[in-house]
Amino acid sequence: MTETTDVVVVGGGQAGLAAGYYLRRAGLDFAILDAAEAPGGAWQHYWESLRLFSPAAYSSLPGRPMPGQAGTEWPDAEHVTEYLAEYEKRYELPVHRPVSVTSVTETGGGGLLVHTDDGTWHTRALISATGSWTRPFVPAVPGRELFTGRQFHTTGYHRAADFTGQRVVVVGGGNSGAQIAADLTGVAAAVRWVTHRPARLLPDEIDGRALFEIATRRVQDGGPRISDLGDIVATPPVRAARNAGLLTDHPMFTALTPTGPRWPDGELWPADAIIWCTGFRPALAHLAPLALHTEARGRIATTGTRAVSDPRVHLLGYGDWTGPASATLIGVGRTARQAVTEITDLLR
Repeated sequence: MTETTDVVVVGGGQAGLAAGYYLRRAGLDFAILDAAEAPGGAWQHYWESLRLFSPAAYSSLPGRPMPGQAGTEWPDAEHVTEYLAEYEKRYELPVHRPVSVTSVTETGGGGLLVHTDDGTWHTRALISATGSWTRPFVPAVPGRELFTGRQFHTTGYHRAADFTGQRVVVVGGGNSGAQIAADLTGVAAAVRWVTHRPARLLPDEIDGRALFEIATRRVQDGGPRISDLGDIVATPPVRAARNAGLLTDHPMFTALTPTGPRWPDGELWPADAIIWCTGFRPALAHLAPLALHTEARGRIATTGTRAVSDPRVHLLGYGDWTGPASATLIGVGRTARQAVTEITDLLR
């Protein structure tokens, strides 16, 4: 069975919903195809203690402010999941789930065919908003297969209580590494936080809203880069662990042994578990048949959100290379609006 529509959005998380909001306003016929069983995007899979970088009022998608969460200024992942579910219902967004997109091909007549496990869609334009949660990255560290303890990526971490009384290595100098290391302090028997370079916390007053403003100024007038200031948002739990002297970073080890990591000076640190907070890669395999032009690190070349080699294809929410702060709740709306404006101009 083949369905026909003006625009197909692949992915029903925050980026896909923001695109849907503007597509609805533009009066275009569209469908959002989401592989998940339930609404909420990646937020429904995050660890229990995760908190937003900003208060709810500064973490909203276009058109609908996020309500505050009772008892806290910093909403948790469950609250965000509920907000996203209510958002798609409020705007009656045509989300089809669970539908997994396998590939996107040419029709031969100027259109695109979106192949799924539940039929095929014929579309005139496509917005890819699949994010990266389904493509966790773990570096090829020598001896990784020899370690006899448990290994997890960020995607497999749920709660600190699962590591009660254990010795845990947390690898990664970004926000996830710092937050999970802080979460484990006082619960695990010992935590060693390992980073490739010395950890740099942003000034305490910088939250998600400030990060968005900094990223925007960088694009508009060449202001400071976020990386010039630091790498890690000092959320309240991270600050508390830091101030208590419980959050100290260590240099990266060179290999894993059966019992734990080994450093260049020969130090061995026995461990029960390793948590790899080492990032993700964009989930773009469905676009491979289009052979879009790529740049460094395999990223599809874009102008804003539009693929350089195919104006029918837009990439939304993958990070700064598809728009400043576009992987955040507060930042994705601006790039979604621009993508839909360009698509509307193209189709009309």
